[in-house]
Amino acid sequence: AEAESTMAELIPGSPITPSAPPTRFPKNKIRILLLENVHQCAIDNFHKEGFFVETAVAISEEDLMSKLTGTNGHEAIHAIGVRSKTAITKECFDAAKRLLCVGCYCIGTDNHALDDGERAGIPVFNAPYANTRSVAELVISQIIALSRQMMDRSAECHRGGWFKVSKNCCEVRGKTLGIIGYGHVGSQVSVLAESLGMKVVYYDVVPKMAIGNASQCGSMDEMLPAVDYVTLHVPKLPTTKNLFGAAQFAKMRKGSYLINASRGDIVVIEDFADALRTGHLAGGAADVFPTEPKKNGEGLFKSPLVGLPNVILTPHIGGSTEEAQAAIGMEVSIAMIKYINAGITYGAVNFPQVDIIPRPGTHRLLSCHKNVPGVLMKINMALAESGCNIFAQQLATSDHVGYMVVDVNTAASEASMATIQSLEENIRTRMLW
Repeated sequence: AEAESTMAELIPGSPITPSAPPTRFPKNKIRILLLENVHQCAIDNFHKEGFFVETAVAISEEDLMSKLTGTNGHEAIHAIGVRSKTAITKECFDAAKRLLCVGCYCIGTDNHALDDGERAGIPVFNAPYANTRSVAELVISQIIALSRQMMDRSAECHRGGWFKVSKNCCEVRGKTLGIIGYGHVGSQVSVLAESLGMKVVYYDVVPKMAIGNASQCGSMDEMLPAVDYVTLHVPKLPTTKNLFGAAQFAKMRKGSYLINASRGDIVVIEDFADALRTGHLAGGAADVFPTEPKKNGEGLFKSPLVGLPNVILTPHIGGSTEEAQAAIGMEVSIAMIKYINAGITYGAVNFPQVDIIPRPGTHRLLSCHKNVPGVLMKINMALAESGCNIFAQQLATSDHVGYMVVDVNTAASEASMATIQSLEENIRTRMLW
């Protein structure tokens, strides 16, 4: 398979990878497909490496499969970059003819078949921190806007109305914010909220060191009656689906607010709407929804929250700032280039992590194999019997696969690669020089 013989040059003087001799496989034949308006800096990075880059806002599932398989007049791609709307499914991983890696130009990766990618020997990279600040700022802006009923007053002015009111409008200074999920985004929200004079408490399933003057609650039930605002920042997991429903809304203070910028299925959306209709909640904001349109346009979005007073609805724009998209584009493209060029998997979300500097004057073998007893002995025997002199070697494993990077002498590299590829435990093996 061409994926098993793809070579990538390490550009001398490059800030991304160390220098190395010319490549075994022409770099201009390495095809990168970038979808959903991935930032220009990512496109520029791939171009600087000499890769062939194709971009599209969106393509059909049929065209995506054709590009993965190299059928219907398409050349098979070696790497793909997507944002949140395109899902790389089990069928995609199974059918991919040459696919080396996937780049998720976002934080979330839960819409991709990560385990199937791992078993196929295909790492998936994302940018877990790059849009943290953008999401945190959106949450803070929504807290302030809800407190002043800003969206309702703005809509009235747009309709020609003029209703200057102060009833049920308040400052956020001195109020208490409860954060559920004190990770990268939640902790940033905590810092910004304290700078506004808010008191911050949080709940997380694991003990987390507080930043500033925030304090951790022992349970969600302990926190909910004690706060004026609740903001959710938890990952999408089986244990977090429908985490927040009627029982949790009932525990919140009357007149409090809920903000959800994490995942759409964390909140039971009908219960959220009921809490707003009855007046138990004074308002709420949602940037994510159980089902979201797959494209932009009018008349596509439906939700029980539509039309309710003092409710802010935004189309999953938490990370949609120029700064965040540039940072994501840089981080993910560099990770993909490091993997294509040197087999480095540091930062992959579904794959054993190996980060080893290439040794000059060697050939690099990348072996992804089933993680079963005896496989390491077989691989090392193949290297020894082929006459390999090992200059550097690193192995990392997961429950399902092992990933070994080996720098060997040039004379024996081809023979050793062929022997390793013939092992029944082999998933994919390729060589770089």
